[in-house]
Amino acid sequence: MTSRFSRTAGALTAAALLGLAAACGGSGGGVTAKSTPPADHVLHLSFLQDPGQPPDPDIYYSGQGLLLTTNLYEGLLKYQPGTAEPKIVASLAESWTASKDNTTFTLKLRKGVVFHDGTPFTAAAVKPSFDRRLAVNQGPAYMVADVASVTTSGDYDVTIKLKTPNASFLDYLAAPYGPKMMSPKALAANAGKDHTQTYIQTHDVGTGAYTLTDAKVGSHYAMKAFDQYWGGKPYFTSVDIPVQTDASTQQLLFNKGQLAAIVHDLPASAVKSYLKDGITKTYSLPTLMSDYLYLNPNKGFLKDKAARVALNQAIDIDQIQKQVFEGRATKAAQAYPAHMMADGKALQGITRDPAPLQKLVASLPPDQKTITIGYDSVSPDNQTVANLMSAQYSALGLTAKVQAYPTATIFGWISDPKGSPDMLVTLGWPDAASPYTWSHISFSPDGGLNYLHCSDPEITKLLPDNKRTGSVESSSRIGQLSAATGCWYNLVNQNDFMVAQPWLKGVAESHVVTQPNTLYLAGLSVG
Repeated sequence: MTSRFSRTAGALTAAALLGLAAACGGSGGGVTAKSTPPADHVLHLSFLQDPGQPPDPDIYYSGQGLLLTTNLYEGLLKYQPGTAEPKIVASLAESWTASKDNTTFTLKLRKGVVFHDGTPFTAAAVKPSFDRRLAVNQGPAYMVADVASVTTSGDYDVTIKLKTPNASFLDYLAAPYGPKMMSPKALAANAGKDHTQTYIQTHDVGTGAYTLTDAKVGSHYAMKAFDQYWGGKPYFTSVDIPVQTDASTQQLLFNKGQLAAIVHDLPASAVKSYLKDGITKTYSLPTLMSDYLYLNPNKGFLKDKAARVALNQAIDIDQIQKQVFEGRATKAAQAYPAHMMADGKALQGITRDPAPLQKLVASLPPDQKTITIGYDSVSPDNQTVANLMSAQYSALGLTAKVQAYPTATIFGWISDPKGSPDMLVTLGWPDAASPYTWSHISFSPDGGLNYLHCSDPEITKLLPDNKRTGSVESSSRIGQLSAATGCWYNLVNQNDFMVAQPWLKGVAESHVVTQPNTLYLAGLSVG
């Protein structure tokens, strides 16, 4: 299903964009021209940042590219759209059961599903899909690493047995980064020497509502509706997604009706403008995203736990929430992202009190009174957060330098922390909705998001049993302990703030709390 790269009317030339910017005199919210639904049923969106990887669900492990992987591929289960509660519901499996010891999972599969290459979906696709994820062995591979066997009974019944108990396994199957079903015929025919990775850079082998028609990393992506999709015919027959790396230009395109929606990364100034304009449809939708502060236990006076706690206590979160995230985030009380645990659980217990830090700073020698606050260079919001923190610390006698770091550099610290800052403020969210999926990637000594290499012996001891049982009390205790280390501080729980043309319908109903920066596009229509 390849196609030649072609720009549609929604993707303007550079010269046209310059003219548009001059005519509008700037960026920010406010639809400046009457917008009408596209008569050609083409949905125009854009990526502010290129996904950076091919839309391969066994490789892709970031945010914006979920718009591709979750619309091209489907898993056995999914999380229910349109709610704040991460509830597991049917997808390619219609029903399922789990053994009491969380080692055996039996699923009854949906009939009448067809892969995009025309191959019928049956139980014979499950094991090859799992095996391919293990063979590619990228970030999401851990979700199937404990699978001991996959057995079938007829075409539509499958039993999955694990080597060790895992109370989060159903969440893995439902997660946006979880194992997706792939055509065993296409995997075999295009295996090559890299387990079909080259083929999937420009094709897809899934069952989703859309098929991939273009994937040029850095410039353009496109999809078209799959005419044999089991879930019903989407209103939009194709989706055009150019990569538009300038936020102001992206807003100008939207304001002129050239984009149906902006679904990610609007800066605070634009959020405020769109909330006021009275024309644009705005959405602040629940997610599992949080803005986290990481403190480096291997640097200077931060080696002392009490010092790290004092740094956290000194932060004025109310100021940060109001100035940076008003209308799209709430002050966090829990150590886990929002919607993962019931209220009152995993409380951080951090009350603002600048006095301990002020006293500490007064006792420090001059050469230890300077720290570096890092942030992801693609996040203007977190640059502002870091600047506000710097000013707050400065008032207490501590000099805090603000430094941008590329995303790749930040992830590089996971394997080698050399060059990491004293503190890091960055956006994060779990792979799936069970608390264990956040605690093991964040608080484990070898966790995939443990950027600054902090650990706590009691957390490390609790994690294996938490994986086995999924105990709420155990999860809550782990969250409390993480805050007590001073290494991790959940600052605010963020929503997905999206803007859409007034005629675009189904945005809230097509959003999933576990899937940031994306929508199920088959649920969108006009009206």
